[in-house]
Amino acid sequence: MKKHRILTVAAIAAVLTLTPSLIAGDCAASKCASTSTCTAGKDIVAVASGADNFKTLVAAVKAAGLVETLQGKGPFMVFAPTDAAFAKLPAGTVESLLKPENKEKLAAILKYHVVPGKVLAADVKTMEAKTAQGQSVRLKVSDAGVTVDNAKVVKTDLLAQNGVIHVIDSVILPKS
Repeated sequence: MKKHRILTVAAIAAVLTLTPSLIAGDCAASKCASTSTCTAGKDIVAVASGADNFKTLVAAVKAAGLVETLQGKGPFMVFAPTDAAFAKLPAGTVESLLKPENKEKLAAILKYHVVPGKVLAADVKTMEAKTAQGQSVRLKVSDAGVTVDNAKVVKTDLLAQNGVIHVIDSVILPKS
């Protein structure tokens, strides 16, 4: 009887362990680390659009005419500022950049947040990386974490079918 209980407990434990990966469906098939970071079948724009903290970024990508580019084949590594990061900019900056007459300037700033290729957090090292805008960003790995120029990476490896998003706490700006 005791052996039967142990087997029953083991079976229940196995079901509880396996069920989340079965429920995850595409996530399990795409080998994502967890369902919270799984975005199988979605491009960079869809992943950002589906997150609550990238509303300003998505609006900026649309205003700059970069939606199709970031839905393209890639791969892309995007350093994505949160809405709070955009809020740190001087008052009126975002509104000004979203105006049609500033489309080129906005596109340049956004392209500065994109590095061609797909580099996951585990593979990041201190280095310079050339952006889609043409200038290089400085990646620095330390005990305190990873920074991109002066922005801190606060979340990593939001996977998309055409790249990866690393969330940053500040908007980074190209050198003028």
